[in-house]
Amino acid sequence: MTEPLLEMKGISKAFAGVRVLKEVSFTLAPGEVHALMGENGAGKSTLIKILGGIYAKDEGRIWVDGRERTIRSPREATQLGIAIIHQELPVVPQLTVMENMFLGREFTYKWRSIRWNRMREESQKYLSQLGVRIDPDQKVGELSVGQQQMVEIAKVLSLQAKVLVLDEPTAALTNREIESLFEVVESLKRHGVGMIYISHRMEEVFRISDRMTVLRDGTFVGTRETGSTDMDQLVQMMVGREIRERFPRRSLRMGGERLQVEGMTRKEKVSDISFTIRGGEILGLAGLMGAGRTEVADLLFGVERLDAGRVSIDGWPVTIRRPIDAIRAGIAYVTENRKEQGLVLSRSVKENLSLPNLGALTSFGILRRGVEKRMTEAQVKQLSVRAADSDQEVGTLSGGNQQKVVIGKWLAARPKVLILDEPTRGVDIGAKAEIYRLMNRLAEEGMAILLISSDLPEVLEMSDRVLVMHEGRISGVFDRDEATQEKVMIAASGGGKLAD
Repeated sequence: MTEPLLEMKGISKAFAGVRVLKEVSFTLAPGEVHALMGENGAGKSTLIKILGGIYAKDEGRIWVDGRERTIRSPREATQLGIAIIHQELPVVPQLTVMENMFLGREFTYKWRSIRWNRMREESQKYLSQLGVRIDPDQKVGELSVGQQQMVEIAKVLSLQAKVLVLDEPTAALTNREIESLFEVVESLKRHGVGMIYISHRMEEVFRISDRMTVLRDGTFVGTRETGSTDMDQLVQMMVGREIRERFPRRSLRMGGERLQVEGMTRKEKVSDISFTIRGGEILGLAGLMGAGRTEVADLLFGVERLDAGRVSIDGWPVTIRRPIDAIRAGIAYVTENRKEQGLVLSRSVKENLSLPNLGALTSFGILRRGVEKRMTEAQVKQLSVRAADSDQEVGTLSGGNQQKVVIGKWLAARPKVLILDEPTRGVDIGAKAEIYRLMNRLAEEGMAILLISSDLPEVLEMSDRVLVMHEGRISGVFDRDEATQEKVMIAASGGGKLAD
């Protein structure tokens, strides 16, 4: 048997007396893609941060290339050939692509002057390996999140790493970029690079990985060969229970047209967008990155203003110039970036849930704390938010529980229309099922839901109809029974069934 490229044995870690890892073991072979699986809070990130020298282990041993090592800093990890692409990208937006790629290891002449042409050539070489066209002189802050992700991957390629950790690497990538990434992964495998792959996208894991190791509540559950494991077995290992339906069904009782959009246009972003959503309906909005999906949500919520078009709620035209107009009209918006746009991470669960509802919770400008406490505790219970209490800082919750708080803060306002942009991004399979059940319950209560997601199985399984966009326009509309991955992707690429 080939000697492991990496071996971690009996790794334990505690914070403030609470053990988050308990004697966890993990091995990685040369040329292997090994998926590290588990729900949010299972201990995956802590294990990777110990490997990357960000945290010091309390107990256990680590071998790299057959030699026992103590990794005391990220620099030491890099020197050992360990590279990590974190989910939260550590880019410097004010610097150029090539400056980000070679930050701290710039090419210089003997007199310390930077060799800009060499850095530019090297940056272009590694970006070309990924099949992306990005100008090395462009500032990273001007790039999309997906492009920033590709820059970070190119940076790791330039490090010539032996061990590569990919943490949710496809969360912000287009389908084309994902295929390019997978081609690079296959190439790295052939060159003997071992990769640890972390993702909540189950279909991806089964496609790309050779083995899977599952953690639950900080403990090692088991390691399986991917080819001899099915989805149900993996889920059982991850959550410790059977999830009967990944996409729970609901009784379909749709009412009249709740949201009507006619001729929505915003110069250079979206053009002549028209659609309706009935009460009790979930309308899926699909398309490739840059197609205009989030722009539609921003226009509906008043983040941006319409150049032309009309929006009506329950048959009554509404004028939306800013978010407060949308809120008053009965529209709620769960943005795709919960940490920057959806939550105040340093404040409590209670305060986050209260924010959109302060009008109902105050009297003569004074917050009625008893009313606030009763409302927020009822929300925490109803949403099954796993927190010590409503005073817990929301930034300390898992991704799934944070997302429930983002959704929950709007529910007390009883919106008529709920916009959900990437509602399960970075959320584990157990929390996904809970969010899906919540969506179904809200639809059954008569709410109109616009579901924007790059997770195509999610769109197809949860939506009653699917609207597809391409380059700012509607390129297809499909009823649930006729929507397939192939048809939606053809429409997203500019062909397929046109809207009536």
